[in-house]
Amino acid sequence: MEQITITAKIQIYVSKQDKVLLDKTISAYRNACNFVSEYIFRTHDLQQFSLNKALYSALRTELGLKSQMAQSVIKTVISRYKTILESQHKWIKPSFKKPQYDLVWNRDYSLTQKCFSVNTLNGRVKMPYADKTMEKYFDHTIYKFGTAKLVNKHGKYFLHIPVSYDTEESNISDICDVVGIDRGINFIVATFDSKHKSEFVSGKQIKQKRAAYSKLRKELQMRKTPSSRRRLKAIGQRENRWMQDINHCVSKALVTNNPKHTLFVLEDLTGIRKSTERVKTKYRYVSVSWSFYDLEQKLIYKAKQNQSTVIKVDPHYTSQCCPVCGHTEKSNRNKKIHLFSCKNCGYKSNDDRIGAMNLYRMGINYLYDSQVPDTVMAE
Repeated sequence: MEQITITAKIQIYVSKQDKVLLDKTISAYRNACNFVSEYIFRTHDLQQFSLNKALYSALRTELGLKSQMAQSVIKTVISRYKTILESQHKWIKPSFKKPQYDLVWNRDYSLTQKCFSVNTLNGRVKMPYADKTMEKYFDHTIYKFGTAKLVNKHGKYFLHIPVSYDTEESNISDICDVVGIDRGINFIVATFDSKHKSEFVSGKQIKQKRAAYSKLRKELQMRKTPSSRRRLKAIGQRENRWMQDINHCVSKALVTNNPKHTLFVLEDLTGIRKSTERVKTKYRYVSVSWSFYDLEQKLIYKAKQNQSTVIKVDPHYTSQCCPVCGHTEKSNRNKKIHLFSCKNCGYKSNDDRIGAMNLYRMGINYLYDSQVPDTVMAE
């Protein structure tokens, strides 16, 4: 069995009276996080026990937090520091600006099919919520709720709940289909499967819309006014939500249009941002801003839900190698007209399709290598 965690997002309906109380609680929680962050930055202490001993009293008396809130604050800040140290390998003090509140299941919050109960500075408060998408998750023999976030966005309150459950792992011996997926800008994805069928998802409209966002962003940056800065922030959030929705739709279609126990083969695009140094400046924004990683992550968890598997392989020469004769040459591919033409055997096709075909072939090789007995491999 393999555990999958998804994030369920629901809107909380808050009265005017409860809104004042929630805003006060969230503000106190944010101030407490910055208080603890300052202490950790000075001491470099990331031990829950010693931090609790040093800061618990101040969090309760000076900042007015409830007992469980004080514990949650310390855990939240420790987690943020550990994330920074893992990625940056140095001590950087995080600043907590966003209005959000971390909630421990059955301590800071509880959720029933009728109401959401949350711990505030003035005790427990119960509020209704939009429950349409949550009904199936209340079978706690299957689904487990984790530490949630209460978020205030544009005056509305949302609860982000991590929901974990077990699913059967996909076994290599159960694989019944292989799909090579080439990600790009001209086509968001180009695929090639075991039936030798190709599919394309055009990126033309996305490219045009991104260009419009980029042009508007430059105009606003030139104004340098408070209102232009607010507009810039709003535009960035809107563009991000729009792109995430596209990736959600594309990844969902890839999984639902293929059977269970499918092997999806992607290029390992780790370090792709560094390659933009070789791209002309006017094209660099498009290359950097394309959300390949987000699409990859959405495909991975959706594939797991469908008992399918995603692997990543070496991307080198996938668009230069002929899938028919194996001849590899840089001049095989004409990037300007997106055409692949083998200099050896003359095979021609779209260059993104060639990439998908080679990824499919690498997936077949992966299955073969996985199923060859150890004794044969040793020989």
